[in-house]
Amino acid sequence: MKRFHIALAVANLDDSIADYSRRLGQPPSAIVPGKYAMWRTDLLNFSINETPAQAGQLRHVGFEDDSAAAYSSSVDVNGLEWELFSAAEQDARIVSTYGKAVRSTPL
Repeated sequence: MKRFHIALAVANLDDSIADYSRRLGQPPSAIVPGKYAMWRTDLLNFSINETPAQAGQLRHVGFEDDSAAAYSSSVDVNGLEWELFSAAEQDARIVSTYGKAVRSTPL
């Protein structure tokens, strides 16, 4: 499965989880309370992290692709970071960056 990935900074994680869950029509796949949430839909991998000073800013984009051999990152001609990773790699990076996630849906 290949999904487009978007990562945003938000002012308040709980308020943002409620808003984006309504917009995406499902609860997050993973939540690290007070820090991070991520949704996996059929086409989209959408993540947010609580960074009030940067609220509303795009952090990076990329693709979740289970055929990706490892995590990689590059910067495009406009200075935007693009990531490529498998679902398993992202799950491991969530734990190493934010801590153990509470799973609200199976990944």
